[in-house]
Amino acid sequence: MGDDGLARHRPRPGHKGWSVGLLAVCVVLTLSLWFSVSAVIPTLKLEFGISDERAAWLSSSVSIGFVAGTIVSAFFNLADRWDPRRFFTGAALLGAAANGAILIVGPDATATVVLRFVTGASMAGVYPVGMRIAATWADRDTGLLIGVLTAAICAGSGLPHLIDALGGLNWKATIACASALALLAGCLVNFAGLGPTHVRSSRFHPMFAMRAFTEAPLRLANLGYWGHKWENYAMWAWIGPFLHLSFVATGENEIDSALHARFATFAVFAIGAPGCLIAGWLADRFGRTLVAGTALAISGSCAVLVGFMFGGPPWLVTAICLVWGFALIADSAQFSAAVIELSDRTLVGTMLTVQTCVGYLITLGSIHVVQALASAFGWHVAFAALAAGPVVGIIAMIRLRGRPEAVRLASGRR
Repeated sequence: MGDDGLARHRPRPGHKGWSVGLLAVCVVLTLSLWFSVSAVIPTLKLEFGISDERAAWLSSSVSIGFVAGTIVSAFFNLADRWDPRRFFTGAALLGAAANGAILIVGPDATATVVLRFVTGASMAGVYPVGMRIAATWADRDTGLLIGVLTAAICAGSGLPHLIDALGGLNWKATIACASALALLAGCLVNFAGLGPTHVRSSRFHPMFAMRAFTEAPLRLANLGYWGHKWENYAMWAWIGPFLHLSFVATGENEIDSALHARFATFAVFAIGAPGCLIAGWLADRFGRTLVAGTALAISGSCAVLVGFMFGGPPWLVTAICLVWGFALIADSAQFSAAVIELSDRTLVGTMLTVQTCVGYLITLGSIHVVQALASAFGWHVAFAALAAGPVVGIIAMIRLRGRPEAVRLASGRR
C-alpha cells in the first residue's frame, strides 16, 4: 500500500482506544463459536448417548478446520493482502452459519463433525487476523495490545459455558446464542479502524510462510508458542468434564455438579483475560521472554499438580484450576507479540497465521492424548503429560533471550 493508502487509515484522536476496544468485543463474540459444542457435551452425552471418542472429535474437528483454514490463508498471504476487517467479517458470517446449521442436522449426525470443521476453518479469519488489526495500532505497547486480543479470545472461548449455565443447560440455546453473537460481530468489526502502521502487502509468494521456520528468532518465538499450545487447548477442552466428574466424586448430586462445573469452567476461561492484560503490561516493561517463561513455569506446575486433586474439596480444586487458567494463557500474547516485533512489517499477518496454524495442529494431538491417558490411567497422568509443552517453551525463551535479535523485543526489554 502506498502513502495515500496509509493516510486513509491514520487515526483520529481517541480512535485507537475505540478501534481496539470494538475489535476486542468482536473477538469475544465470534470466539464463542469455538467451544459452543464442547460446552454442552455433558448434556449431549445424556440426551444422545455421545461417546467420549466422538466428544473428542467434536472438539478436535474445530482445530483441524482451523489448521486447514490457516494453511490456505498463509499460503496465499491473505491476512496481509486483504483488508483484514473484510476478512474478519466473511469468516465470522461463515462460522455463524456453520455453527447454526447444527441445530438443523442434530449434534449426533455425521455432518456435525464437518460443520465443526468449517467453523474452525472460519476462525482462521478471526483469531490471527484480529491480532493483525491490533498490531497496526502498536506503539511500544505491542504486548499489551495483543494481550487485550488474547484476553478477548479467553473470554469468548469461555462464554458458551456461561451461556449454557444461565440457559439452564439447554444445548440448543447455547449453540443458537453463539451463532447470533458471531453474526453480530461480523457486522460490528467494520466500524473498527486500522492503525497508522498498517501496510498491505501487494506481493504473493507461498514461500514467505517458511520464514517462520527458517529464521532462528522467529523459530524460537514460535517454539515457545507451540509448547504453550500443547497445554492450552487440551486443558480448555477437558477442564469442564474434569471439574464435573471431580465434583460428582465428592458426593454432590449430578445436577448441582453440572451447574457448578459450568460456572467454574467459565471462571477458569475468564480469569485468563486479566492474566493476558497483566502479562502484556509487565512484558512491555520488564521483558517479553522473562514474563512468558515465568507464566510457562507456573502453568506447567499446575498441570502436574491438579490431576492429583481429583475428587478433592471443590473449592480447592477450583482454586488450583483458576491459578492454572490465569497462567495458562498469560504467555500466549507474548509469543505473538514477539513474532510481530521480529517479522517483516509486510508479512506480520502471514507470520501470525503460520504460528497459530502449527500451534493448533499440535492441539489435535494433545486433546486426544489427554482423553486416552485419562481413560487408561486417570487425570493425574493425563494432565501431567501437558507439562511437556511448557518445558519446551521455557527452553525456547531462554535461547531467544540470548540472541542479538532479542533487542527488538519490547523496545529492548528482552
